[in-house]
Amino acid sequence: MSRHVWLGKLLFVLGAGLALAAPPRTFPYPRPLPEPTAEKLPRWRGFNLLYKFNVGSAPTPDRVMVEDFRLIASLGFNFARIPLDYRGWISGGDWEKIDEAKLRDIDRIVALGGEYGVHVALNFHRAPGFTVAKPAEARNLWTDDEAQRVCALHWAAFARRYRGIPNARLSFNLFNEPPALAEPVYYAVVKRMVDAIRAEDPDRLVLCDGLDYGNLPPKSLHELGVALCTRGYRPMNVSHYRASWINGADKWAVPAWPAAQVSAFLYGPVKKEFQTSLVFEGPLGGTTLRLHVNTVSMLARLRATDGSGSVLWEHTFKPGPGEGEWKKVVHHPEWNNYANIYDRDYRIELPAGVSRVELRNVEGDWLTLSEVAVESGAKSWVLHPVDSWGMKHTGAVQFDPKAGGTALRAPSMLDRAWLRDTCYAQWREAQAAGLGVMIGEFGAFQYTPHPVVMRWMEDLLATAGETGWGWALWEFRGGFGVLDSKRTDLTYESWEGHQLDRAMLELLQKY
Repeated sequence: MSRHVWLGKLLFVLGAGLALAAPPRTFPYPRPLPEPTAEKLPRWRGFNLLYKFNVGSAPTPDRVMVEDFRLIASLGFNFARIPLDYRGWISGGDWEKIDEAKLRDIDRIVALGGEYGVHVALNFHRAPGFTVAKPAEARNLWTDDEAQRVCALHWAAFARRYRGIPNARLSFNLFNEPPALAEPVYYAVVKRMVDAIRAEDPDRLVLCDGLDYGNLPPKSLHELGVALCTRGYRPMNVSHYRASWINGADKWAVPAWPAAQVSAFLYGPVKKEFQTSLVFEGPLGGTTLRLHVNTVSMLARLRATDGSGSVLWEHTFKPGPGEGEWKKVVHHPEWNNYANIYDRDYRIELPAGVSRVELRNVEGDWLTLSEVAVESGAKSWVLHPVDSWGMKHTGAVQFDPKAGGTALRAPSMLDRAWLRDTCYAQWREAQAAGLGVMIGEFGAFQYTPHPVVMRWMEDLLATAGETGWGWALWEFRGGFGVLDSKRTDLTYESWEGHQLDRAMLELLQKY
């Protein structure tokens, strides 16, 4: 071996050793950003960053914003949606007076996106005349000409300010989650905003959230040359379990995924339009049917019968004041009735040979079941009903103890196929019609059990991957995020001064 070859091999080995000893940097930045069009959005992947989400929030230090963009890019993500509150850049409470100095933080965010190779989508989460947050706006953007004029003025100012920044780096997301408007009403308002933007910046990419809070695609917007954003919050008992800003979310049953699409309600004759029976079929003989009764309104008499109609069990629930079977008295003075929280189990021992059980509320108003389980010895198969008012029971829940985790299977299941064929079927049609689509927000709050979140999130991400849609998790840090989410049912990894949900991060990176 020549001296030069030997020396070369030595240097190669030393270099390889140094490289192995160095801290890994999986994704160098900045990387080239893909070019978007309204007809076909890139498969952007990233996070919502909430620096300007609410005018009442404390200012975010520049070092925090720099760190977020650095970490997002270094982890392989390339998208940041920035929800904005227009009150943060007006002067003296006058919604027509834009204070240029107050826009410098937004300038900085846009610049950081360019520096780190992260596309920035600016979103009016609170626009002049509309927000899904509280308090509501004094004027109604969808019906008020003055609110529309002022909102167009703001978007025109943004278009002037950021003219020349390529669409690969910057887009405008007009409004956050418009309600269930008539599509022509939404079309007219979007057109007015788009016209104002393109008078200043003719080629700016515009993204529009779907109607009904992001769940329905407004296909007529294709004529305006805009792309669409949907949401990833279905079912809400998974995404928003115990979320303080959702009325009643603290009373929902602990969510499961996948889950049988079975109503938690058993309505009595008082709600005859909703009254149906919850039916189970299968080798039920010799098992115990456990019912966890949550809330009972006024009066309910629950009856269980077998396939021949013979009564297996019956119990009358009559909530009222003072002590009783219930754990908490809930009195509604406006209706002068009680809807007490029982939060307790009732068990029905099923005799041998039973292959069908029908549960029916035969008297009174309604009750809710937070769990239904079939138990046999040490084994328990649990069904978590869906807390959805007015939802009827259709078909029988099939029990098959040999099926493992899916031993209880309803005619309709909440699973990956449900996401694909129910939640996103219309969005795939919109995409086929020539509209770019992405999921502008998704995620599950910190109280949803982590294993449930991971199963649900994988199904959601896989569904998005099938269609090539990009996505943005709601939060990088915080209750929905991969950093510092304060979940109590996982072991965090200390990383870069944060508590990292490594499993969630790797799942996001996988898709």
